[in-house]
Amino acid sequence: MFRNRGCTLILILLAVVLVVGYSLLDFYTDWAWFDALGLASLLWRRILAEWLLFLIAWLVATAILAANWLLARSVGGRGQMSIPWLHQQRYRSQMYATPTTRVLGGRAADTVLAVLAAIVGLLFALPARASWLTALLSLNGGSFGQADPILGRDIGFYIFRLPWLNFLQGWFLWLILVALAGAALVYLGSYSAQRLNAQVEIVGARGPWLRLPPRADRHLLVLGALALGLFAWGYQLDIPDLLYSTGGAAYGAGYVDAQIRLPVYYVVTAIVLAGALVLLASIWVRVRWLPYAVVAVWLATAFLGGSAIPSLVQRAVVIPNELAREREYIAHTIQLTRAAYGVDDAVAADYDVVTEAVPIDLDAEAETISNIRLWDYRPLLRTYSQLQQIRLYYAFTDVDVDRYHVAGDYRQVMLTTRELATEQLPDTAQTWVNRHLVYTHGLGAVVSPVNQVVEEGLPDLWLRDIPPQASYPELALPRYEIYYGELTNDYVVVNTDVQELDYPAGDENVYTSYEGSGGVVLNSPLKRLSYALRLGSNQFLLSSAINSDSQLLWRRAIDERVRTLAPFLRYDPDPYSVILDGRLIWVLDAYTTSSRYPYSEPVNTAYGRLNYIRNAAKVTVDAYTGAVTFYLVDPSDPVAAAYAAIFPDLFRPVDEMPTGLREHWRYPEGLFRIQATMLQTFHMVDPQVFYNQEDLWNWPQEIAAGEQVLVEPYYVIMKLPGETEPEFVLMLPFTPSNRQNMIAWMYARNDGEAYGELGVYNFPKQRLIFGPMQVESRINQDPQISQQLALWNQQGSQVIRGNLLVIPVENSILYVEPLYLQAETSQLPELRRVIVVYGNRIAMEETLGAGLARVMGAAPPEEGTAEGEQPPPVPGGEALEGDVADLVRQADAHYRAAQECLQQGDWVCHGEEMEALEQALEALVSATQQ
Repeated sequence: MFRNRGCTLILILLAVVLVVGYSLLDFYTDWAWFDALGLASLLWRRILAEWLLFLIAWLVATAILAANWLLARSVGGRGQMSIPWLHQQRYRSQMYATPTTRVLGGRAADTVLAVLAAIVGLLFALPARASWLTALLSLNGGSFGQADPILGRDIGFYIFRLPWLNFLQGWFLWLILVALAGAALVYLGSYSAQRLNAQVEIVGARGPWLRLPPRADRHLLVLGALALGLFAWGYQLDIPDLLYSTGGAAYGAGYVDAQIRLPVYYVVTAIVLAGALVLLASIWVRVRWLPYAVVAVWLATAFLGGSAIPSLVQRAVVIPNELAREREYIAHTIQLTRAAYGVDDAVAADYDVVTEAVPIDLDAEAETISNIRLWDYRPLLRTYSQLQQIRLYYAFTDVDVDRYHVAGDYRQVMLTTRELATEQLPDTAQTWVNRHLVYTHGLGAVVSPVNQVVEEGLPDLWLRDIPPQASYPELALPRYEIYYGELTNDYVVVNTDVQELDYPAGDENVYTSYEGSGGVVLNSPLKRLSYALRLGSNQFLLSSAINSDSQLLWRRAIDERVRTLAPFLRYDPDPYSVILDGRLIWVLDAYTTSSRYPYSEPVNTAYGRLNYIRNAAKVTVDAYTGAVTFYLVDPSDPVAAAYAAIFPDLFRPVDEMPTGLREHWRYPEGLFRIQATMLQTFHMVDPQVFYNQEDLWNWPQEIAAGEQVLVEPYYVIMKLPGETEPEFVLMLPFTPSNRQNMIAWMYARNDGEAYGELGVYNFPKQRLIFGPMQVESRINQDPQISQQLALWNQQGSQVIRGNLLVIPVENSILYVEPLYLQAETSQLPELRRVIVVYGNRIAMEETLGAGLARVMGAAPPEEGTAEGEQPPPVPGGEALEGDVADLVRQADAHYRAAQECLQQGDWVCHGEEMEALEQALEALVSATQQ
C-alpha cells in the first residue's frame, strides 16, 4: 500500500512540475518576444491582472467556503464526523436501508474541509482569471456622453460595467449555493446516526428522516437569505437586459418590455427580498408555511409577469395598433443603431442624375477619367503571378488599390508584394537549414496603374522585377526585403553563419545578411533551450550555424503578430502595404467592438456578433524589421480610451505617424461593408417608414468571371458633387428591395481632414437609373458585343468580365466594364476590350478613350441603314488619300497625337485620334492589297 501511495504521489508531483514548467516556458519565450519589440509592458499588465484576480478570487472563495464549512463543524461539535452511506438490502418483498458509517477524527475532518475548500476555491478562481479584461474595462471605462432612453443610464454602464456586474452576481450566487450545500452536508456528517435520528425505512418508514438539529438552522437560514438576496440582485441586473430584447417591432425594449416586464422585475425583486427577510426572521419566529408561500408567490409572479401577461398584452393591446404603440421604441432603435455603427453623421443628399446622354466635359473630369480602374484584382493577380513571380518559391497573395503622387500626378495604382512561400520548394530542398536559415524573406513589390496597358493587353509595370526596378523615384524600393508579411507563417533565424538567399541572378544567387533588429537575440543557452522546446526543434541546440548574434524572427505573419500583442482588438482581414521612404510598411485597420450597446441591432460579422464598432486604430508593421506601432486614430471612442488607460504603452498619438504614411490611409472595406449593410435598413429614419419597410435597399449584383456575384465596394478617384478637387473615395451603389434599378450610392472619404466622412446620395425615385445587373443585361443583349464574346469563347480562349464600375460624373452615371481574354492553355489574362455605357449608348472598344469617344460623340449607325447611305464621319478623321508612304505618315501622326492626348488626359481627343489611326491602317491595308 505504501508503494502504491508513493508512486501516485510521485506521478502527481511530476504532472505538477510539467504543467508549471510548460507554463513558465510559455511565459519566458513570450516575454523575450514582447521585450524584443519593446512592448513587454503589455504582457506584464495582462499577466499581473490575470493572476491578481485569480489570487483574490481564490482567497475570497476559499475563505467563504472554509469559514462556512468549519463553522458548521464548530456548531455541530468538534467530535468525530460520521459519513453515512446507505447500504441497501432486499429482504423478502421489502427494501430496507441500514446505515454504514465511516468516521474521521476532529482535526482530520477540519483539515479535509480546509483542503476541500481550497480546491473548490480554485475552480471558482479560474473563471475569475479569464474575466480579467472585463474587470479592467469596468474599472477604466468612461462615459459615452449619451444615456439610454428608458432607464437614463449612460451607455458606458452597459458596455463597461454591466458585464462585470453580471459576472460578479453569478459568481457569488454559485459560491453561496456551494457553501450552503457543503454546510448542510457537514451538519449531516457531524452527528451520529442516533443523534440525527437517521434510522430510515425506505419502504414503509414511520419515523422522521435526517432532521437537522435546531442550532444549525440559523447558519443555513442566513446562507439561504444571502442566496435570495443575490437572486434579487440578478433580477435588477435583468432590467438593463430588456434593452436587448427581440420581442418588439424593432430591436430593443418595446412597449411590452417597458410597460409590463420592467414593473414586473421590480415586483419580483421585492418579493425575493421579502423572502430573504422571512428566512432571517425565521431564526427567531417560526412560521412554517410562510417561506413556502413566499416561494409560491415568487414563482407565480415570475411566470405571470414574465410570460403570460406580456403575451396577453402583446396580442390584445399591441398587435391591433402596433405602430402607434411601438413608434417611440422604433425611434430609439433607429437613433441608437445609427450611433453605434457610426452612420448617424452620414451626410444624405439628393443626386439629380441626368439620364440622357448629355456629353460630359471630359477635360474638367480628366483626373477622374484617367483613374478609372480597368484592372480587376482577380485576373490581375494571375497576370502578376505569370509575369513577376520569377521563381517558384515566391507568391503573390493579394492585390490592393492605393494612390500615389507620381511625376506630379495623383494616380490610382494596383500594388502587390512578392512574398516567400517555402512550402513550394522542391521536396529535396525542404530541409531545416533551407526553410529557417537560407530562404528567409520575400522580395519587393509590383505596382501598375489601374488603367494603362502595354502591348498584348498586359499591365504597365511601374515597379517590377528582381531586384525591384522603378519607373518613378516615388516608387523606388531600395529596402525591398520582406521578412514580415501575409504568407510568412514560419520562423527564421538570421545573422547566422549561413548566408541568406537575397535574390536569384541568372545561374547564380545573390546572398545577404539581415541588418535589422526586433528579433529575439539567441545570446544565451537558456533562450536556445527554451525556443527549442517551444518551437519543437532541437536544431536550436545542435546547429553550429547559430551564434550569440543570431536573431529569431518569430510570429512573422502580420495578422498573428498584432493579434498576439493586442488580442482584444479586431482587425480588418485585408491589410495592405505602402511604399514609404524606400521601404514597405504594412497597414492594418483595428476595430473596437461590443455586443452590449443598448437598442442597437446586432449583426453577424467576421469579427463575431456585434452591435458597436469603431475604426479606433491603425497598426503599422515594418516589412523588414517587424516593428509594430499602434496609432490611436479615433480618441473620441470610449472603448479605445479604456484600452489606452489599461495599456498606456500601447497606443501612440496619431500626430506621430509619418505624413507620408498618413497620405495612404484607406477607409477600411470591412467597416464600410458593415455600415453599408446597416444603412440598407437604417437609412430610413422615420419610424413609420421603417415599420412598413417602404424604402428597403438591397446590395446590388453584377457578373464577374462568368458568375452573378455581389458588387464589392471599390475605391475610385473622383470629384464628389460640390467639390473642386478629386479625391480617393470608397463607394458602393444600392438597389431597391426586389428591384434592379439603382436607388442610391454610398461613399467614404479617404483624403486629408475629410478622412472617415460618410455620405449617401439618393437618386430621384421618379426616374429609372440603371443598376449594375440591368447594365449587365444591356451588355448581354447588345448584338455586336454578344456576338464578339461568343466568338472569342469558341476560339480556344476564355472571356473574363471584370468589375462593373459605376462612376458618378457631372450629375451623370458612367458604367465601365473591362474584358479580359485568357487562353485555355495559360493563366495569363490580357485586357483586350473596355465596355462603356452612358445613357442609352453602349460601346466596346480597345481603349477607354475610344469607348468614351463613341458614347460621347455622334450615335453609332443603326442597323439596317439603306444601301449606299454613308455612315457619319469618324470624329477627327480626315480623307485618306495618297500612296502607301503618305498613309504610313498619317498613321504615325495619328498615333503620336493620340499619345499626346493620353498624357494630357484628353480622352475625347485620344479616342478621335485612335479611330483616325484605325481608319488610316485600314486604308493602308487596302492600298497594299491593290
